[in-house]
Amino acid sequence: MPEQAEQRPLSELPLHDLIACHECDLLMRRPEIGEEQKACCPRCGYELVVHRSQMERRALALVLTALLLFVPANFLPIMKLNLLGQTTHDTVWTGVVGLYNTGMEGVALLVFLCSMVIPLIKLLCQLAVLICINTRRALGLGVTFYRLYHHLKEWGMLEVYLMGILVSIVKLIDLADLHLGIGLVCFIGLLLAQVWLEVTMSPHQVWDALDAEGETHARH
Repeated sequence: MPEQAEQRPLSELPLHDLIACHECDLLMRRPEIGEEQKACCPRCGYELVVHRSQMERRALALVLTALLLFVPANFLPIMKLNLLGQTTHDTVWTGVVGLYNTGMEGVALLVFLCSMVIPLIKLLCQLAVLICINTRRALGLGVTFYRLYHHLKEWGMLEVYLMGILVSIVKLIDLADLHLGIGLVCFIGLLLAQVWLEVTMSPHQVWDALDAEGETHARH
């Protein structure tokens, strides 16, 4: 039977047995892989499917770590600046407030959304997806949260904000007495946790776990 399925043309196979490359749009049969294995597109080499062992536990640990770092990363001092006898403690939140008070309300709103609100919503969506997968309940709701996460994925720009902080440090280090704060360490930790989380949560593996409810209904 597997040999007969292998000989069938792609047009006769069900959609669940097919996969398309996100880079070159090559349509092919979905590969079968084991734990800690991955399959790449034969035409462009793009990573198609990867199966990470204990994905749910590792991702849950990372998302909880990121949530714990979120508050100190945004509200603890990133740097202490002493210039002409005046000392300021700068945080992400004071940066937003400073932009708003100087008449740049639109920029302040954009920074607030991209550096605080959207990253938090993304983490909460990932947490909700992982809870649905681990408890095997409300998988349909998990699909909604995962779709929302993908819609917001390109709007959470913590790395851009970090680059702005680093540029500011380079420019101010020769002009004033500058001391880095614990908030910068937490901010970098938050960024690294989010990047590692996105790598750990293999999209195809998450979608397969969320699609288990649909497969169960199909069998019944």
